[in-house]
Amino acid sequence: MVDLQTFEWTEYQQVKADLHRKILDRLDLEKLGRTQNDTARDEVLLLIRSTVNAEAVPLSFAERERLAREILDEIFGLGPLEPLLKDPTVSDILVNRFNKVYVERAGKLERTGLSFKDDAHLMQIIDRIVSRVGRRVDESSPMVDARLADGSRVNAIIPPLAIDGPCLSIRRFGRDPITARNMIENKTMTEPMLELLSSMVKGRLNLLISGGTGAGKTTLLNVLSGYIPNSERIVTIEDAAELQLKQEHVVRLETRPPNIEGKGAVRQRQLVINSLRMRPDRIVVGEVRGEEAFDMLQAMNTGHEGSLTTVHANTQRDALARVESMFSMANLNIPERAMRQQIAAAIHAVVQIARLSDGTRKVMTVSEVTGMEGDVISMQDIFVFERYGIDETGRVRGVFRATGIRPKFADKLATAGCRLRANLFDSRMEI
Repeated sequence: MVDLQTFEWTEYQQVKADLHRKILDRLDLEKLGRTQNDTARDEVLLLIRSTVNAEAVPLSFAERERLAREILDEIFGLGPLEPLLKDPTVSDILVNRFNKVYVERAGKLERTGLSFKDDAHLMQIIDRIVSRVGRRVDESSPMVDARLADGSRVNAIIPPLAIDGPCLSIRRFGRDPITARNMIENKTMTEPMLELLSSMVKGRLNLLISGGTGAGKTTLLNVLSGYIPNSERIVTIEDAAELQLKQEHVVRLETRPPNIEGKGAVRQRQLVINSLRMRPDRIVVGEVRGEEAFDMLQAMNTGHEGSLTTVHANTQRDALARVESMFSMANLNIPERAMRQQIAAAIHAVVQIARLSDGTRKVMTVSEVTGMEGDVISMQDIFVFERYGIDETGRVRGVFRATGIRPKFADKLATAGCRLRANLFDSRMEI
């Protein structure tokens, strides 16, 4: 038995593909490339409408208008993804297959009714995205990291690695970046926590932001980097550029994948080493993943204080363990204790952020690295989020509180002109 809805969708896609071909035949693409984008879109939209209206297709006016808009998106944009990219409530777009498109809204995944025509159509859109930033994806290089014009992060993986067809993941950044005030209103953290973190950035302490995928590490890094004084020179290093720093003296560096011959790759470690020759006041590494952790720690220990970076880890203790394992990737045969001493000397605090089961994001702990106790790096929590359970609506219940411990770096901040309130760490205060 034929599924009528599937048949109608297939027929609609065929009509759309036929009209798309006819319109492309009538367009002077070379002339379009020289025309202002808005003007070109208006001219092409008129041509599409006249072509659609001239065709004897059984579509209502609303369906014809929708068809015209979709063909316009195919020519100038990213096809079926365009409505999602215009939707400010969508934070992630996940294409598992050409006919399975999911989005994340308010921390929850939901399936959309959108679909690509087939795998070839999805590949065409992926090629369009990656070619705009000078990258490529093909059988010899079937994985790629890229970005959209608005800074959204893109990952694509295609066959033979992706068994069911091309797969596309887009981590979006809103048109209006999240501010510190938004994070407090969303209860991601509290005023006292922000007061401490902002003072730590201004006072040139080295911060490590830790969390899982989608926890909000980069968002928090963006917010905290806003407290770096405008007079300082900042060098950012990323795999795919997504940081949105507003300061005046910012140099943005991005890694480069190997070319088709497997040569010409530039890794994060090379960029970190190069950045030290660029007279930076601060170095911001989007995320440490490998041996560049060694050079990053060396920079923190040798005059580039106030540096910021992120790492994937489930707890603040795991974060330091991961940094240690990445440190060892540099193959310098440094004793384990010496490695830990360098980590303890370089990193002043670890900020752990998490996405909870209800989709909300919370700064779970702000922990000070206090030094070494024997062969172990010692830490103490300054602020914590304590979970009590889940209420009847599925929301996580909990409270932020200070532990009552005054950090050892408070005196260092005071000498830098960042004096903290005496009662900021009072555990009796409701925060």
